[in-house]
Amino acid sequence: MKLTVLGSGTSHGVPMIACECAVCMSENPRNKRNRPCLLVTTDDDQNILIDTPPELRLAATRFHVNRVHSVLLTHSHADHIFGMDDLRAFNYRQSAPIPVYGEKHTLADVRRVFSYCFEQTQQGGGKPQIELVPIFPGNEYVVSGLKVTPLKVLHGTLPVTAYLLGEHVAYVTDVSEIPNATFDRLRGKDVLFLDAVRRKPHSTHFHLDAALAVIDELRPKQTYLVHLSHDYDHDKTNMELPAGVELAWDGMTVDV
Repeated sequence: MKLTVLGSGTSHGVPMIACECAVCMSENPRNKRNRPCLLVTTDDDQNILIDTPPELRLAATRFHVNRVHSVLLTHSHADHIFGMDDLRAFNYRQSAPIPVYGEKHTLADVRRVFSYCFEQTQQGGGKPQIELVPIFPGNEYVVSGLKVTPLKVLHGTLPVTAYLLGEHVAYVTDVSEIPNATFDRLRGKDVLFLDAVRRKPHSTHFHLDAALAVIDELRPKQTYLVHLSHDYDHDKTNMELPAGVELAWDGMTVDV
């Protein structure tokens, strides 16, 4: 399995609009962060997207993503779904609809926000052909040939879906609390992607110290921090982090 980070940034992205801080003005490409997205490529060359952020077209062209066979949604905030329309390009190439998996409340929002996808409309312009597939936390599913287990975490009071990918990889974004049942399922993974939005405490996300405390308990072999704001200069921050923890960056690949 190959993991490609298409977006490591928070909801504003980096650089942030109208900001002239050192990170936003940096020329280091690892300080340029799209909104959150992970591409999972299975051993059978099936591509699974986790979320469809607003920069999906830019990320797909930059990192040469030519196929998307299925989509896993974590939740329905704008930075995680507003690239949904770009799936139509993959429909054209594949001549097939794309299944989009998510919890019922997430899929209800997708159906509302992208209502034109589910209605008879005039010809021309095109629209994504997607099939909404409800999933339930704790159950196991086979998605494009890969065993996937959704798990419940909390983003403030909002339920968000974390994912186990196979047995050894976990993706946990937009989280401020991990329920005990989920915590136990996340222990000892080979690779963990974990939200760490900024350095100061946040009401609906882990900040850096909270993320590091969770990592210390979960003890994954390797952790990549995601959903990153302009608080973090990539190179300087990585020098401060403990062994086995580093910032994710757009275009980063991990082979599992």
